[in-house]
Amino acid sequence: MNYPLFLARRLSLSSDKRKNSPAVSVAIISVAISVAVMIASIAIVLGFKQEIREKVVGFNGHITIFRIPNSEGDDNLITLNRQLQAILEVVPFVRDYSLTASIPAIMKTQNDFKGVYLKGMQGHLTADYLEKNLEEGEIPDFSDDNQKNRIVISRLTANKLNLKAGDKIDTYFMTDDIRARKLEVAGIYNSHFDQYDDILIFGDMSLISQLGNVAPNTGTYISVMTDNFDKIEEYTFQLQDYLNQPALQGKSDTYYKTDNVLSQGRGFFSWLSLLDTNVAVIIILMMIVGCVTLISGMLIIILERKKFIGLMRALGASTAKIRNVFIYMAIKIAFIGIAIGDIIVLILLYLQDRYHFLPLEADSYYIDYVPVYLPTYIVVALNSGVLLVTYLVLVLPSRFVGKISPAESMVRA
Repeated sequence: MNYPLFLARRLSLSSDKRKNSPAVSVAIISVAISVAVMIASIAIVLGFKQEIREKVVGFNGHITIFRIPNSEGDDNLITLNRQLQAILEVVPFVRDYSLTASIPAIMKTQNDFKGVYLKGMQGHLTADYLEKNLEEGEIPDFSDDNQKNRIVISRLTANKLNLKAGDKIDTYFMTDDIRARKLEVAGIYNSHFDQYDDILIFGDMSLISQLGNVAPNTGTYISVMTDNFDKIEEYTFQLQDYLNQPALQGKSDTYYKTDNVLSQGRGFFSWLSLLDTNVAVIIILMMIVGCVTLISGMLIIILERKKFIGLMRALGASTAKIRNVFIYMAIKIAFIGIAIGDIIVLILLYLQDRYHFLPLEADSYYIDYVPVYLPTYIVVALNSGVLLVTYLVLVLPSRFVGKISPAESMVRA
């Protein structure tokens, strides 16, 4: 029988049998705060990564496919023909893809004007992303020919031109000649990414094809979504190899190149990587605070139980066994603190995820609230790690038990 564990479970943490000693209460509170801060910091960083990644991916996709011009003066437009579709359909990691095209334009009101790019929407990838960030109006159904002159603009553009959903605006397109269209603002989105919001509006692909005098299945590039974001670098090279196999085998004269969201949004992802360092520092500091208070609490418990130590040694218990009793008691304190910290922080994170009561400055952080994301395995791993570190740290100060003389402790008691 593991009697040190049995005794640790039976012994009270209080010194007067009515309430915990101040040292034990401080240790519990310290561990609870430390665990809560660690979990919150991880959840916030993971939330930032998820939100920023989704925003960058929403504009670019995971992988972008371009056509390499065959000769000088050749355009770089890409055609989504049957051969290219057949390749994309059999690539195992390609989850979805869509053709994209853009054309420069000037939107003009009576009092102001603004240069933008009209980006064509084909499929549901871009539409789903804009739907998540929609503030006003609706996303047009471009399968309906009657809606091809409707567009979705950013909040930044709407504010500059004083537009709202339902307004119509004269738009001039820069092609071989200048072409004008009166477009209706169907919806207004806000991604808080000024680099994109300032220049992009979204419309029907058929409108761009008509204005640019290109075939309906021709565009600027193809956006590809994969089945695993973490393997994008590997997938980028593999996809390029798949696409260029027909040309290498002499079955085609078209070569393709690929790019990915990690290089297109390098600045954003570099910023996010810096947050990992901050989290590591926070976790280390919180671990130190929790361990120091636990060590102090355990030493006080040892000093308050000199009579118990003397009695156990007189009965023949080894120093190692008695040390284990106090280590288990300190771990009990840590476990209580972890449970309290988990409950408090998980409730707060749930409320933040649901109600967004903690705001942020969107101009600085690209999002107007503190995002949180916390997989269950993170909580389990962190709690297990805290308990393991606690046990290892408490082994050394528990040696203080061996310095207590049985005879002296029994006499003083």
